[in-house]
Formats: sequence, structure tokens, C-alpha cells
Amino acid sequence: MPRVPVKIGEMTYEEARAELDRGAVGLVPCGSTEAHGPHLPLSADVIIAETAAVRAALLLADDGLRALVLPPIAYAVTEFASEFGGTLSISAQTASSFVHEVILSATRAGFRGVVLCNAHLEPAHIASLRAAAESASAAGARVAFPDVTQKPHALRLGAEFRSGACHAGSFETSLVMAAEPFMVRADLASSLPPNPASLSKAIRAGKKTFAEAGGPHAYFGDPAAATVAEGDLLYAELAVIFAAAAREVTS
Repeated sequence: MPRVPVKIGEMTYEEARAELDRGAVGLVPCGSTEAHGPHLPLSADVIIAETAAVRAALLLADDGLRALVLPPIAYAVTEFASEFGGTLSISAQTASSFVHEVILSATRAGFRGVVLCNAHLEPAHIASLRAAAESASAAGARVAFPDVTQKPHALRLGAEFRSGACHAGSFETSLVMAAEPFMVRADLASSLPPNPASLSKAIRAGKKTFAEAGGPHAYFGDPAAATVAEGDLLYAELAVIFAAAAREVTS
């Protein structure tokens, strides 16, 4: 027998109500629409966040805890990529207010708790999610935001991630390859030279754009080193992180 869908957008309202009556937790994929090198789609963060959330939901189901993946958030603060075609950015205030409303709406709909499953790592975006989680919590929602850029989570996501040179490099390219292989321009990815410049160090040094940070083609790291196997391993780690947050928020 096939699994019951885990994406709420694929359910009827009767199916969704049945799952909510069973005490489902909501997983909200948080991404962006921004440049990810010349080889990845603008939706890379959305793909990663949603796939990680689905895998977390399946992991939770194996333990008897129902989780539903809400439609992903595809708009965020993306000022670092603003110089590149197709990048869409909204203000931190708008982003935070929107996520706050999504959390409260999910709470009113009957979710036991909400977990923000984030794959967009720009500091202002992360701050907007943290503010949304805090304000929604103050309003009575049960919400968790496991920030994968912080310890102990960051230590689990590989050497490139820890180096900070991980925007559209091996880390993100592997994740997109494992989820949506035909979305990766594979021939182009394999031809790109490594860019070891650490985006995280550049941010701490006050740089404001990818170009200023040493990423003139909107990537940092080594796209050519990406593999599906690495992507699957990374999804396994992300699923564990998000599933653990779901267990905590519903305990």
C-alpha cells in the first residue's frame, strides 16, 4: 500500500483534517529565489528545504509521529545575490511578518507544532525566521527553528559547509542533484573551478554582495565535486535535525 501523502498541498481537506486529528506537526520549508551559480536553478534553496522536510516527515512516520509538509516559502531576503538575474528579494520585516502569519495560521488549523525547515543561509533571512518564530511563540504557537548554521547542527553537514564556502558548491549542488537531477546543468557544473573563498568569513568582514565576497559567478565551493551520494547523506543529516525539532516541539 502506498504511503499517505506528506505534502499537505497534495491532500484533500478531508485527508488533511484526518491527519490533523491524529496530531500532525507542520514542517514549513523555507527557501529563496536567488542566483546559485551558473549551474543551479534559482529555486535551489526551495528544492533543498522541501526535500529535507519530506525526508524528515518520512523519518517521523517511521517512529509513529505524523508530520505534514506545508507549501514552501520561496521569497526571502536575498540582497547578497541582488546583482544577478532573476533574484527576488523582500524586506526582512515583510519576510518575518509573513512567516509569523504562516505559523499562526498553521496553529489555528490544528497543527500540534510547527518546524521551520530552512535552506537559505543569508544572515538577514535567518534573523527574520528567528524573529518570526519568537513572535509566534509569544502569541501562543508551538514553533521550532533549528538553525543549521549553528552548532551542533553545522558540524554534521560536511567540510565544505563548515568552511563557509558552500553557496552552490559541492554542498548545495549535491543536494539538488539528489532531489532534482535534471535541474542541475551537469556539464557546466563539472567544468567550474573550485572557489575556496569563504562566504561566511566575508560576511563577518562586512561584505554585502557575492561579488564583494569573492563570488563573481554566484558560487562558493566546488560544484564539480558534487555527487548524488553526498546529497543523500546530507539529506539524511538534515532530516534528523528537522525531525528532532519536531519531536521537541510536540513533546
